[in-house]
Amino acid sequence: MNKLEGKIALVTGGTSGIGLATAKRFIAEGAYVFITGRRQTELDAAVKEIGKSVTGVQSDASNLADLDRLFATIKQEQGHLDVIFANAGSGELAPLGSITEEHFDKTFNTNVKGLLFTVQKALPLLPDGASIILNASITSIKGTPAFSVYSATKAAVRSFARNWTLDLKDRKIRVNAISPGVVPTPGYDHLGLSEDQLKEFVDSQAVTIPLGRVGTPDEIAKAVVFLASDDSSFVNGIELFVDGGMAQI
Repeated sequence: MNKLEGKIALVTGGTSGIGLATAKRFIAEGAYVFITGRRQTELDAAVKEIGKSVTGVQSDASNLADLDRLFATIKQEQGHLDVIFANAGSGELAPLGSITEEHFDKTFNTNVKGLLFTVQKALPLLPDGASIILNASITSIKGTPAFSVYSATKAAVRSFARNWTLDLKDRKIRVNAISPGVVPTPGYDHLGLSEDQLKEFVDSQAVTIPLGRVGTPDEIAKAVVFLASDDSSFVNGIELFVDGGMAQI
């Protein structure tokens, strides 16, 4: 334990699912964590659930004014950031032929634009040797029916990790992408599926995973802790698949 003792971390999209699980893990390892969420009610509930060593800041990752306010708050309260988990993202099903401009803009604004400017605006707060983790997805390399726009955003995220590793090499800042497999979270509720359809989808995916089951948010969180900590001090520019083997066969 205490792999992140004394570290200051940011988890965007930290009110549920992988983000919330990671915030809890970071704090258990000794970090102080800032979490963001778009809705104040859910943000307050997450802060209450976490209980200690946490500050919630209402922020929409795709809104640059919100990001400016977020980093002004972090600078005022803690002065710097050691770890960023750029986790905020969303996706909805839309097959080719039914993709709208609104769907495209919404997905890219959060998953690509929002992630890019989250990291860029944080740079003045990062000391040399900081760790940045970008939440990608196995869809960065796999085809998924009706999920092309989301998948394209995650391929962009993976590309960011490669390029920013070079951009930040003089500062010894590590940039890695983590790519979860099938991990049911409240975010799945926004796919546009009924409860029965969602269960059928998850069950159909589980049989294609070598471990024979889907993952949990905490299993992803433990891998993010590895990338955030000195345990991964020589790990840089990678895409770490945490998927039960689904994308590896």
